Amino acid sequence: MEIKPKSVKSTHLKNMIIKCLYFDKAMSCAELSELFDKSIPSIAKALNELIEEGFVVEQGYAPSSGGRRPLMYAINASAMYILAIAMDQLSTRIQLVDLLNHPVSDFVMFELKLSNNADALDQLAENINKYINNSGVARDKIAGIGIGMPGFINPIKGINYTYLNAGDKSLTQYISDETRLPVYIDNDSSLTALAEQKFGIAKSQKEVMVINLGWGIGLGMIINGEIFRGRNGFAGEFSHIPLSEDGALCACGKRGCLEAEASMLVVSKKATEGIEQGRVTSLKQIDEAHSKQMGDAIMEAANKGDQFAIELFSDAGYKIGKALAILIHIMNPQAIVLSGRGAKVGKILMAPIQQALHKYCIPRLSRGTELLISELGFDAELIGASVLVMENFDKEVKSQLVAG
Repeated sequence: MEIKPKSVKSTHLKNMIIKCLYFDKAMSCAELSELFDKSIPSIAKALNELIEEGFVVEQGYAPSSGGRRPLMYAINASAMYILAIAMDQLSTRIQLVDLLNHPVSDFVMFELKLSNNADALDQLAENINKYINNSGVARDKIAGIGIGMPGFINPIKGINYTYLNAGDKSLTQYISDETRLPVYIDNDSSLTALAEQKFGIAKSQKEVMVINLGWGIGLGMIINGEIFRGRNGFAGEFSHIPLSEDGALCACGKRGCLEAEASMLVVSKKATEGIEQGRVTSLKQIDEAHSKQMGDAIMEAANKGDQFAIELFSDAGYKIGKALAILIHIMNPQAIVLSGRGAKVGKILMAPIQQALHKYCIPRLSRGTELLISELGFDAELIGASVLVMENFDKEVKSQLVAG
């Protein structure tokens, strides 16, 4: 059925309201009118339609400020759902959430190696469909699928140039065809930054560098209040800042990269070597194929006071701090947020990072940058994947409006 321009305009306005309430929780008709530069009657009409359709609910009146209290409107959390997916080089997490980012189905994690795995894409699509079918939620209630993943990614074209080759199709189109749902992808570190900006410790801040501590060491950059991606979308390759000329060989083929010196994979490898050499530690030998368990075990041991585990993270933290000194000199950010999986040991990393900053960073610059530990932590990428879907929620109808 052909959508008439008037209908498209009405749908676009309603989608903008849904998107706005997802991020801002509750607003009055007057606030929405001012935000969208639309008349109060047109906003009121759209709100009434959204209430009838089940997307918006009246939340009551705002606290008194001396005049007539405005009626506040909020999103209906169960009006639709979002499938959030967070991937790293070794495993994938899937979680169905409502419009308040609350889980509505069981969390699932499964092993999925991305490197040298020709079946990785088919395995991903198969697991997504299995999850949806097991959730009991109808597909027409799912707004879309947001996926964070490592690699060089063009989110506009829907292509990952590093992993998950979809052949003649874009990666988003391939997964969309397999799942019959809209699909959006982005770099895991960019989504981690997006989550921190919208719902985390970087909310309302304009110049923030978000460090995604995981198997690699990613960077999401918030500049002028927006996620900065660079010309080709590849900005933020913090992992490959060179720390030395004769350091360990990195997967990129160069030596001395931060990732090859201080990532969780490196920490896990050093832990295994230390155990084999007889280091005194509560850690036990874990098969190399199960690096995830080793990474989690080292963080848990460090937080319980295991001196060998603390030593490993202290060494990694100092190297991360050295790289952050370079970043501060170039970007002069308001804050740096330690996020991702490694935020779990953020307090242990803080001291060696600060030590390196004192040694390598100009004091005037380092004093102006606040170092923060994420409260979202390992959940940040999943939350960012949800945000990615809602960031795109009004764009399809907008494109029809422009075309019309």
